[in-house]
Amino acid sequence: MNCIHERARIEKVYAQQLTEWAKRWKQLVEKGPQYGTVERAWCAFMSEAEKVSELHLEVKGSLMNEDFEKIKNWQKEAFHKQMMGGFKETKEAEDGFRKAQKPWAKKLKEVEAAKKAYHAACKEEKLAISRETNSKADPALNPEQLKKLQDKVERSKQDVLKTKEKYEKSLKELDNATPQYMENMEQVFEQCQQFEEKRLRFFREVLLEVQKHLDLSNVASYKNIYRELEQNIKTADAVEDLRWFRANQGPGMSMNWPQFEEWSADLNRTLSRREKKKASDGVTLTGINQTGDQVSQPNKHSSLSVQSNTVQSVQSSYNPFEDEEDTGSTVSEKEDNKIKNVSSYEKNQSYPTDWSDEESNNPFSSTDANGDTNPFDEDTPPAMEVRVRALYDYEGQEQDELSFKAGDELTKMENEDEQGWCKGRLDNGQVGLYPANYVEPIQ
Repeated sequence: MNCIHERARIEKVYAQQLTEWAKRWKQLVEKGPQYGTVERAWCAFMSEAEKVSELHLEVKGSLMNEDFEKIKNWQKEAFHKQMMGGFKETKEAEDGFRKAQKPWAKKLKEVEAAKKAYHAACKEEKLAISRETNSKADPALNPEQLKKLQDKVERSKQDVLKTKEKYEKSLKELDNATPQYMENMEQVFEQCQQFEEKRLRFFREVLLEVQKHLDLSNVASYKNIYRELEQNIKTADAVEDLRWFRANQGPGMSMNWPQFEEWSADLNRTLSRREKKKASDGVTLTGINQTGDQVSQPNKHSSLSVQSNTVQSVQSSYNPFEDEEDTGSTVSEKEDNKIKNVSSYEKNQSYPTDWSDEESNNPFSSTDANGDTNPFDEDTPPAMEVRVRALYDYEGQEQDELSFKAGDELTKMENEDEQGWCKGRLDNGQVGLYPANYVEPIQ
């Protein structure tokens, strides 16, 4: 029961981690720079995780509501607890064996007692004969003392004969009682075997049911999940995505070039302070009206009507593409305590009203075009470096952790985070994380 309960808890935790992972990465992908059919294929992995999470929750429910309860009910029916502790079935088996053994065990004790008496008589006989033999060689011994020793020998021999006869008789009685003893013992043993057979057959039945609940390969919905995932991935079309991007973000996009405009009295009127402020907040450079097959693609980056701040900066020291060790959580605990917001260009970007060829105001500058504002690049602010000395030996458990010996010196690059980890650099240039309480500053 404990075994099944622990497995059910593992299934539940795994399902929760899948759901959290899917929710987090679905938001990151939707907010990121990816677009088109490849974006939909990427998001299909999150849908797969959500569906698999539901299946594992069903596995957890089957283990606890069916298998666990079945064993629990069987235990109550098969093993009845006593007021003084223990099980009724155990006591009945022990009493049965004890009753079957009692007559034979009584005769066995008689045999052991007769055997002990016979061996003691033999020892006494040997000792008496030895004394008699030694007295014959002693000239100082009178005839009366010698006669006593001889009488002692005779009595010893008679005791040996009596104890031997009694020993043989008790042993014969024990042999005669053995068949009945074996029959009674086998009868009780067969009763225990029948009880044990029921237990073994029940366990085999339960284990097969647990196997069926755990085996998702035979579940039709599980197969359909990965069939749909494969189809979504295969529908990703690089040519279609490039064509859409060219039509919406490249040379094929609709343009709104400056044109000759006649003078109008409305354009020449004096604007109020509020109207001037409102007009300076943003300007629409393009008005893209999609037609035909261009509408089929989501317009993720098509509008260039934006506010004055051009690009949202990325302040994140967490790189979602770094290799992670599977430690039972959605992401590494050390990285979770850092900023995780991975953002890209705002969906609707706006630029200052004053058009200029200067690079600072040009929305099509080479900086953005070359991808220098990659939202996945780490932007870590510089920190005060401090020399520290290791107090204890530490062996790195993951690829991003440092290893050092007590007494080694290294450079602390970042202060301690909420989990008690610091970022540092060894003298050989290796950079990684280490426990903050394993070092002390060098005075």
